[in-house]
Amino acid sequence: MPAMDSQKSAFEIYNSQKIKPKEMKKSKIKLSQKSKSEAPKSKEINQAVMKEAGILINKNRKNVKEIKNIARNKIHKKKKEMKQRKKNSLKPQNKLCEYTKENSDISQLNPKPNKEITCKSVTTFGMVNDSVNGIETDSEFMVVQTDSSKEGLKMFKWMIAPYNVKEFFNQIWEKKPLHIARDNPMYYKELLTTYMIDNMLRTENIQFTKNIDITSYIDGKRETHNPEGRAFPNLVWDSYLNGCSIRLLNPQTYISSLNLLNTTLQEYFRSFVGANAYLTPPDSQGFAPHYDDIEAFILQTEGKKQWRIYKPREENEVLPRTSSTNFTDDVIGEPIMEVTLKAGDMIYFPRGYIHQGVTIDGEHSLHVTISMYQKHSWADLFEKMLPAALEMAISEDIELRRGLPLDIYDNFGLVYSDLNTSRKQAIADKILSLFDKIKTNLPINEAVDQMAKNYQRDALPPVLTDSEKTVTVYGNTHKIINDGKVKEGAKISLDTKIRLLRRNILRMVSEESIKLYYYTENSLEYHGSELPFLEIDEDMAPAIETLILRYPEYVPVTDLDVENNTDKLIIAETLWNRGLIMTDSPLK
Repeated sequence: MPAMDSQKSAFEIYNSQKIKPKEMKKSKIKLSQKSKSEAPKSKEINQAVMKEAGILINKNRKNVKEIKNIARNKIHKKKKEMKQRKKNSLKPQNKLCEYTKENSDISQLNPKPNKEITCKSVTTFGMVNDSVNGIETDSEFMVVQTDSSKEGLKMFKWMIAPYNVKEFFNQIWEKKPLHIARDNPMYYKELLTTYMIDNMLRTENIQFTKNIDITSYIDGKRETHNPEGRAFPNLVWDSYLNGCSIRLLNPQTYISSLNLLNTTLQEYFRSFVGANAYLTPPDSQGFAPHYDDIEAFILQTEGKKQWRIYKPREENEVLPRTSSTNFTDDVIGEPIMEVTLKAGDMIYFPRGYIHQGVTIDGEHSLHVTISMYQKHSWADLFEKMLPAALEMAISEDIELRRGLPLDIYDNFGLVYSDLNTSRKQAIADKILSLFDKIKTNLPINEAVDQMAKNYQRDALPPVLTDSEKTVTVYGNTHKIINDGKVKEGAKISLDTKIRLLRRNILRMVSEESIKLYYYTENSLEYHGSELPFLEIDEDMAPAIETLILRYPEYVPVTDLDVENNTDKLIIAETLWNRGLIMTDSPLK
């Protein structure tokens, strides 16, 4: 294996704190109306049935709306291109186009990392706390030059070290399991410990079923033993002493180290990165053999556990899109990998690989499962493209709207499946020719935008360093001072240099209007809040394109690609007030 890189810098860069989004002043840009409703609880069977039916109906409505949005995007794009051609004939090419043409190799635009501000103190994880009292410092400020996707790559290198990342994706990813033994029990120790779990139970409102499960697997039977209400330490640890395993369902919500890990990795993988944690008492097993629908990285933080990994049973279970039910040992065959995972070790296995773990030798086990790439396959993209392509083709081609031939029922179907006639072949050829018309309308750009919108829905809000706070609305803002007086924050000017807070912080999507979806206000709980968005006029879209395409470069507000200075300031202030941009230095 290649020599291990020192990847601690990924932890050194970030300081884990929850963000507090601010409300935006009214402007020309419209905000989404967010609402969060909970379905009423009921024990009546008929109400439960109606609720389930309602969920299915709403899901279908959502799918239909999404298909119409994708189709509408394609039509909107054609109109936009015609409008742009007319616009270009009247004035010189805009700055964004000139910039892109002259700098086609985007990677050359990434400035070299610079040192952070000089006032530094080392905190947990070896992370850098680079300001006094967390927000402001009189020390010389050095411009934050990090690229969030590169920071995610650094974090991933640290997670799988000493294995080479390129070799991992070429030889391991989605192909076969990988075991990394380090002989370093402290390697993952700062991610999660039993002490952290105990402290979480004592200080946070941890709920059974929502945040934590009590499970057992004895004599081939898997059971969950969740009472109702809050998971107080005495209930959890009493279950643990009686041989039950503890599963934490969303520990990143309460454990800042895991939140830091996940938010950093998601910028590299551009898919939701989740975490579950499993605490198993000595000489026991908490779960039956099964496979999952995610790429799984098992990070052992305490104790040890013996793992058995099995190949997918059938071809249709390779890279599955849903998780399996529980299996029994007699249907899964022999393991292809059997290892004892010790503290500091890691196992990776692709979705579809059956697995089970058991504690041995009188030792407990604590591990974190990092997961990603759920519903992030070509199949998921095509599920968005094909219905929209069909709708667009129907609207554009009268042949698809013509009636079916009178004799189609006499040539196709179960009874006629073995029939081989010239008429049947003629109808089949007609169907294939019509399908070719659908293929020519595939809305690839629009469907990818919808996938990216899903990412914005799933993603965790960003974790900011102290130096980042000094150049964002999270730190450089209005403050209340003595006697109820407010000290106003500085204002953005045309000379202010700005960039997006993270490479993937927002996605501009054309639906019934141009919308900017973003994840800064997402909950730490998965889908715990509605996805926010900004609605902008079409003529403001080039300014957003400038910030996206020139990331991580800082762009003067005056260079935003809109016609008048007022709109430039409106765009910059709106993005600032939603926590989406940062400045190259603290506003004065």
